[in-house]
Amino acid sequence: MAKRKTIQTNIAWSTTDTITVKGLDVCKDILGKVSLGDMAFLEMTDRLPTPRESVMFNAIAVCLVEHGLTPSALVTRLTIAGAPEAMQAAVGAGLCGLGSVFVGSMEDAARLLQQAMPQPDPDADIAALARDLVEREMAAGGNVPGIGHHIHKPVDPRAPALFAIAREQGFEGPYVALMQAVAEEAGRRLGKSLPVNATGAIAAIACELGLPWEIVRGIGVMARAIGLVAHVLEELRDPLAREMKTMVEEMATAHHRPPA
Repeated sequence: MAKRKTIQTNIAWSTTDTITVKGLDVCKDILGKVSLGDMAFLEMTDRLPTPRESVMFNAIAVCLVEHGLTPSALVTRLTIAGAPEAMQAAVGAGLCGLGSVFVGSMEDAARLLQQAMPQPDPDADIAALARDLVEREMAAGGNVPGIGHHIHKPVDPRAPALFAIAREQGFEGPYVALMQAVAEEAGRRLGKSLPVNATGAIAAIACELGLPWEIVRGIGVMARAIGLVAHVLEELRDPLAREMKTMVEEMATAHHRPPA
Protein backbone atom coordinates (compact mmCIF):
# COMPACT_ATOMS: atom_id res chain seq x y z
CA MET A 1 0.00 0.00 0.00
CA ALA A 2 1.32 3.43 -0.97
CA LYS A 3 2.21 5.68 1.92
CA ARG A 4 -0.33 8.44 2.28
CA LYS A 5 0.61 12.07 2.60
CA THR A 6 0.21 13.50 6.07
CA ILE A 7 -2.74 15.87 6.12
CA GLN A 8 -2.10 19.16 7.91
CA THR A 9 -2.89 22.85 7.86
CA ASN A 10 -1.08 25.83 9.34
CA ILE A 11 -3.83 28.38 8.73
CA ALA A 12 -6.06 27.98 11.77
CA TRP A 13 -6.75 25.62 14.65
CA SER A 14 -8.87 25.60 17.80
CA THR A 15 -8.90 24.30 21.34
CA THR A 16 -11.77 24.39 23.83
CA ASP A 17 -11.03 28.01 24.73
CA THR A 18 -8.83 29.44 21.95
CA ILE A 19 -8.88 30.04 18.19
CA THR A 20 -5.51 30.54 16.53
CA VAL A 21 -5.03 31.97 13.05
CA LYS A 22 -1.56 32.07 11.52
CA GLY A 23 -0.10 31.77 14.99
CA LEU A 24 -2.10 34.64 16.48
CA ASP A 25 -4.80 34.30 19.11
CA VAL A 26 -8.02 35.63 17.57
CA CYS A 27 -9.36 37.06 20.83
CA LYS A 28 -6.12 38.45 22.23
CA ASP A 29 -4.12 39.44 19.16
CA ILE A 30 -6.62 40.09 16.35
CA LEU A 31 -10.06 41.29 17.45
CA GLY A 32 -10.12 45.07 17.75
CA LYS A 33 -6.50 45.31 16.60
CA VAL A 34 -6.36 44.00 13.03
CA SER A 35 -8.37 45.53 10.18
CA LEU A 36 -10.08 43.47 7.51
CA GLY A 37 -7.43 44.40 4.95
CA ASP A 38 -4.59 43.57 7.33
CA MET A 39 -6.28 40.26 8.12
CA ALA A 40 -6.38 39.47 4.41
CA PHE A 41 -2.68 40.30 4.15
CA LEU A 42 -1.97 38.00 7.10
CA GLU A 43 -3.87 35.16 5.48
CA MET A 44 -2.05 35.63 2.17
CA THR A 45 1.49 36.18 3.48
CA ASP A 46 1.63 34.46 6.91
CA ARG A 47 2.41 37.75 8.66
CA LEU A 48 0.84 41.07 9.52
CA PRO A 49 1.78 43.95 7.23
CA THR A 50 4.11 46.79 8.13
CA PRO A 51 2.41 50.20 8.36
CA ARG A 52 3.43 51.02 4.78
CA GLU A 53 2.32 47.63 3.49
CA SER A 54 -0.99 48.10 5.28
CA VAL A 55 -1.66 51.40 3.54
CA MET A 56 -0.70 49.96 0.17
CA PHE A 57 -2.55 46.66 0.42
CA ASN A 58 -5.71 48.29 1.75
CA ALA A 59 -5.58 50.80 -1.11
CA ILE A 60 -5.48 48.15 -3.84
CA ALA A 61 -8.18 46.12 -2.11
CA VAL A 62 -10.53 49.06 -1.56
CA CYS A 63 -10.04 50.08 -5.19
CA LEU A 64 -11.76 46.86 -6.26
CA VAL A 65 -14.79 46.87 -3.97
CA GLU A 66 -17.18 48.68 -6.30
CA HIS A 67 -17.58 49.65 -9.94
CA GLY A 68 -21.34 50.04 -10.41
CA LEU A 69 -23.58 47.83 -12.53
CA THR A 70 -20.86 45.53 -13.84
CA PRO A 71 -21.71 42.05 -15.14
CA SER A 72 -20.92 40.56 -11.72
CA ALA A 73 -23.28 43.02 -10.01
CA LEU A 74 -26.03 42.35 -12.55
CA VAL A 75 -25.70 38.58 -12.07
CA THR A 76 -25.87 39.04 -8.31
CA ARG A 77 -29.02 41.15 -8.59
CA LEU A 78 -30.71 38.72 -10.97
CA THR A 79 -29.85 35.80 -8.70
CA ILE A 80 -31.18 37.45 -5.54
CA ALA A 81 -34.36 38.33 -7.45
CA GLY A 82 -34.91 34.65 -8.13
CA ALA A 83 -33.64 33.34 -4.78
CA PRO A 84 -34.08 36.08 -2.17
CA GLU A 85 -33.40 33.56 0.59
CA ALA A 86 -29.86 32.84 -0.72
CA MET A 87 -27.62 35.88 -0.44
CA GLN A 88 -24.53 33.68 -0.51
CA ALA A 89 -25.62 32.20 -3.84
CA ALA A 90 -26.17 35.67 -5.31
CA VAL A 91 -22.76 36.92 -4.20
CA GLY A 92 -21.14 33.67 -5.32
CA ALA A 93 -22.79 33.95 -8.74
CA GLY A 94 -21.38 37.44 -9.14
CA LEU A 95 -17.90 36.35 -8.11
CA CYS A 96 -17.92 33.63 -10.76
CA GLY A 97 -17.68 36.37 -13.40
CA LEU A 98 -14.34 37.74 -12.21
CA GLY A 99 -12.17 36.51 -15.05
CA SER A 100 -9.82 37.61 -17.80
CA VAL A 101 -12.04 40.52 -18.86
CA PHE A 102 -13.35 41.90 -15.56
CA VAL A 103 -11.21 42.16 -12.40
CA GLY A 104 -9.35 38.89 -12.95
CA SER A 105 -7.04 40.40 -15.56
CA MET A 106 -4.82 41.48 -12.65
CA GLU A 107 -3.81 37.83 -12.28
CA ASP A 108 -2.74 37.60 -15.92
CA ALA A 109 -0.82 40.87 -15.69
CA ALA A 110 0.95 39.79 -12.48
CA ARG A 111 1.83 36.44 -14.07
CA LEU A 112 3.43 38.12 -17.08
CA LEU A 113 5.35 40.55 -14.87
CA GLN A 114 6.69 37.79 -12.63
CA GLN A 115 7.55 35.55 -15.57
CA ALA A 116 9.47 38.41 -17.17
CA MET A 117 11.19 39.28 -13.88
CA PRO A 118 10.99 36.37 -11.39
CA GLN A 119 12.62 38.45 -8.68
CA PRO A 120 12.52 42.25 -8.35
CA ASP A 121 15.64 43.57 -10.04
CA PRO A 122 16.29 47.31 -9.80
CA ASP A 123 19.08 46.94 -12.37
CA ALA A 124 17.00 45.09 -14.96
CA ASP A 125 16.73 46.40 -18.52
CA ILE A 126 13.08 47.36 -18.16
CA ALA A 127 12.69 48.52 -21.75
CA ALA A 128 14.04 45.22 -23.11
CA LEU A 129 11.84 43.17 -20.80
CA ALA A 130 8.80 45.17 -21.89
CA ARG A 131 9.62 44.71 -25.58
CA ASP A 132 10.01 40.95 -25.17
CA LEU A 133 6.82 40.64 -23.11
CA VAL A 134 4.67 42.61 -25.55
CA GLU A 135 6.15 40.91 -28.60
CA ARG A 136 5.52 37.48 -27.11
CA GLU A 137 1.91 38.25 -26.17
CA MET A 138 1.08 39.86 -29.50
CA ALA A 139 2.71 37.00 -31.43
CA ALA A 140 0.50 34.60 -29.51
CA GLY A 141 -2.52 36.59 -30.65
CA GLY A 142 -3.55 37.72 -27.18
CA ASN A 143 -4.26 41.09 -25.66
CA VAL A 144 -1.79 42.45 -23.16
CA PRO A 145 -3.64 42.52 -19.81
CA GLY A 146 -3.60 45.51 -17.50
CA ILE A 147 -3.65 48.27 -20.11
CA GLY A 148 -6.40 50.38 -21.68
CA HIS A 149 -10.01 50.59 -20.54
CA HIS A 150 -13.35 50.46 -22.37
CA ILE A 151 -14.86 53.24 -20.23
CA HIS A 152 -12.06 55.26 -18.65
CA LYS A 153 -10.38 57.15 -21.49
CA PRO A 154 -7.81 58.50 -22.00
CA VAL A 155 -6.73 57.41 -18.48
CA ASP A 156 -8.17 55.10 -15.84
CA PRO A 157 -8.03 57.54 -12.88
CA ARG A 158 -7.47 54.73 -10.40
CA ALA A 159 -4.08 53.79 -11.84
CA PRO A 160 -2.25 57.11 -11.27
CA ALA A 161 -3.88 57.37 -7.84
CA LEU A 162 -2.58 53.93 -6.87
CA PHE A 163 0.85 54.66 -8.32
CA ALA A 164 0.98 57.88 -6.29
CA ILE A 165 0.29 55.92 -3.11
CA ALA A 166 2.93 53.38 -4.14
CA ARG A 167 5.43 56.23 -4.54
CA GLU A 168 4.53 57.67 -1.13
CA GLN A 169 4.78 54.30 0.62
CA GLY A 170 7.98 53.13 -1.06
CA PHE A 171 6.53 50.57 -3.48
CA GLU A 172 7.32 52.25 -6.79
CA GLY A 173 9.83 49.59 -7.81
CA PRO A 174 10.85 47.60 -10.87
CA TYR A 175 7.48 45.90 -11.34
CA VAL A 176 5.69 49.24 -11.48
CA ALA A 177 8.30 50.46 -13.96
CA LEU A 178 7.87 47.31 -16.06
CA MET A 179 4.07 47.60 -16.13
CA GLN A 180 4.32 51.21 -17.27
CA ALA A 181 6.92 50.29 -19.91
CA VAL A 182 4.66 47.48 -21.17
CA ALA A 183 1.81 49.97 -21.64
CA GLU A 184 4.08 52.33 -23.55
CA GLU A 185 5.47 49.56 -25.75
CA ALA A 186 2.04 48.12 -26.55
CA GLY A 187 0.70 51.57 -27.35
CA ARG A 188 3.67 52.28 -29.63
CA ARG A 189 3.19 49.03 -31.53
CA LEU A 190 -0.55 49.51 -31.96
CA GLY A 191 -0.36 53.21 -32.63
CA LYS A 192 -2.70 54.31 -29.86
CA SER A 193 -2.67 55.27 -26.22
CA LEU A 194 -3.04 52.28 -23.87
CA PRO A 195 -2.18 53.53 -20.38
CA VAL A 196 -2.03 51.20 -17.41
CA ASN A 197 -5.49 50.54 -16.00
CA ALA A 198 -6.51 49.73 -12.42
CA THR A 199 -5.92 45.99 -12.72
CA GLY A 200 -2.50 46.58 -14.27
CA ALA A 201 -1.56 48.95 -11.46
CA ILE A 202 -2.81 46.49 -8.85
CA ALA A 203 -0.90 43.65 -10.51
CA ALA A 204 2.35 45.62 -10.46
CA ILE A 205 1.89 46.75 -6.87
CA ALA A 206 0.96 43.23 -5.76
CA CYS A 207 4.25 42.08 -7.26
CA GLU A 208 6.05 44.82 -5.34
CA LEU A 209 4.37 43.49 -2.18
CA GLY A 210 5.78 40.05 -2.93
CA LEU A 211 2.47 38.32 -3.61
CA PRO A 212 2.67 35.31 -5.96
CA TRP A 213 0.67 35.85 -9.13
CA GLU A 214 -1.46 32.76 -8.46
CA ILE A 215 -3.35 34.54 -5.67
CA VAL A 216 -3.45 38.10 -7.01
CA ARG A 217 -6.96 37.60 -8.38
CA GLY A 218 -7.95 36.74 -4.82
CA ILE A 219 -7.61 40.40 -3.87
CA GLY A 220 -10.37 41.19 -6.34
CA VAL A 221 -12.50 38.26 -5.19
CA MET A 222 -12.32 39.35 -1.54
CA ALA A 223 -12.91 43.01 -2.32
CA ARG A 224 -15.71 42.59 -4.83
CA ALA A 225 -17.60 40.28 -2.45
CA ILE A 226 -18.07 43.30 -0.18
CA GLY A 227 -19.45 45.38 -3.03
CA LEU A 228 -21.81 42.62 -4.13
CA VAL A 229 -23.30 42.44 -0.64
CA ALA A 230 -24.20 46.11 -1.09
CA HIS A 231 -25.87 45.31 -4.43
CA VAL A 232 -27.88 42.57 -2.71
CA LEU A 233 -29.09 45.02 -0.10
CA GLU A 234 -30.05 47.68 -2.66
CA GLU A 235 -31.81 45.07 -4.79
CA LEU A 236 -33.87 43.93 -1.81
CA ARG A 237 -34.78 47.51 -0.89
CA ASP A 238 -35.20 49.03 -4.36
CA PRO A 239 -35.34 46.25 -6.97
CA LEU A 240 -34.22 46.76 -10.54
CA ALA A 241 -33.50 43.18 -11.67
CA ARG A 242 -37.09 42.31 -12.60
CA GLU A 243 -37.45 45.56 -14.54
CA MET A 244 -34.16 44.83 -16.29
CA LYS A 245 -35.31 41.30 -17.12
CA THR A 246 -38.58 42.62 -18.59
CA MET A 247 -36.77 45.27 -20.62
CA VAL A 248 -34.29 42.77 -22.05
CA GLU A 249 -37.03 40.28 -22.89
CA GLU A 250 -39.07 42.95 -24.69
CA MET A 251 -36.08 44.14 -26.70
CA ALA A 252 -34.87 40.64 -27.55
CA THR A 253 -38.26 39.45 -28.79
CA ALA A 254 -39.53 42.67 -30.39
CA HIS A 255 -38.91 41.34 -33.91
CA HIS A 256 -41.45 38.57 -33.29
CA ARG A 257 -44.28 40.98 -32.48
CA PRO A 258 -46.32 42.98 -35.04
CA PRO A 259 -45.93 46.76 -35.01
CA ALA A 260 -48.16 48.50 -32.48
